[in-house]
Amino acid sequence: MDTPHIPVLLNEVLKSFEDVPEGYFVDCTLGYAGHSSEILAKYAHLKHIGIDRDSEALTFSQHRLQPFEARSCLYKGTFATVFPTLKEAPITAVLADFGVSSLQLDKKERGFSFNSETLDMRMDANASLSAYEVVNTYSQDKLEYIFDAYGEVRSYRKLAGAVVEARAKAPIESAKALSEIAKSVIPAGGKIHPATLMFQAIRIEVNNELGEIEGLLDVIEDKHYEGEVVSLITFHSLEDRLVKNRFKKWATACICDSQAMRCTCGNNHALGHMLGRKPITATKEELQTNPRSRSAKLRSFRFKNDSK
Repeated sequence: MDTPHIPVLLNEVLKSFEDVPEGYFVDCTLGYAGHSSEILAKYAHLKHIGIDRDSEALTFSQHRLQPFEARSCLYKGTFATVFPTLKEAPITAVLADFGVSSLQLDKKERGFSFNSETLDMRMDANASLSAYEVVNTYSQDKLEYIFDAYGEVRSYRKLAGAVVEARAKAPIESAKALSEIAKSVIPAGGKIHPATLMFQAIRIEVNNELGEIEGLLDVIEDKHYEGEVVSLITFHSLEDRLVKNRFKKWATACICDSQAMRCTCGNNHALGHMLGRKPITATKEELQTNPRSRSAKLRSFRFKNDSK
């Protein structure tokens, strides 16, 4: 079965799990099973749990993973909701790829594309909030907030004002029309489309993406296993900052106040260590075959194995 999505940083992800103990591998963002199928093929000692909120992706992946069906089970839902309910143990490897899949981007009816005739952006097609509601019903103040906080759009006030002005004449019905509004405010030029950051902000709001990441990190911190490796792929600075800061916290041995004259906490509070100080990015070869990998950053963390 051909895959409609090229998994990013695949070799690097495989390497991050090369010596994880026997147990369950959880793919929190299963997508089209690009990473999962390769991990299952390479590591026969791992059983698999796949989580995704996209029914279309789950249906595709169920077929793709048939050769491994005795070692694999799939769950529908958001990873921050499903992960805490998992009964399988021990979990020794966790992967999340926080990017939007190529198929979601390329299928215009999903409303992620700049040229889409719809305005949706829901990763779960049954979710109540869509980009249409955000764009057409949010107050100008609220639009300013998400454009600033989630998109880091420099002209966030001007852009929000342009959206409100346009929808006062007629509802904004398509991503294509929304994209044109962005182009009227943000000058063309540079490496990215003028609407990129606005679309990112709206997508984050629609799918609660940052909240989901925080929720996943909270669950992992609360319940992790000896020797467990967590590998997370981010695509923009907001995601990467959440992961980097949490990994740094987990790796911190001393939790004394920064103003303390000396350590009194025992200096033994580190939960494990980061696998590399800097994130791993795509090689030149991968960038040539998959340009969408250019923003991907992989960070990995290994929890302590106290038995060693």
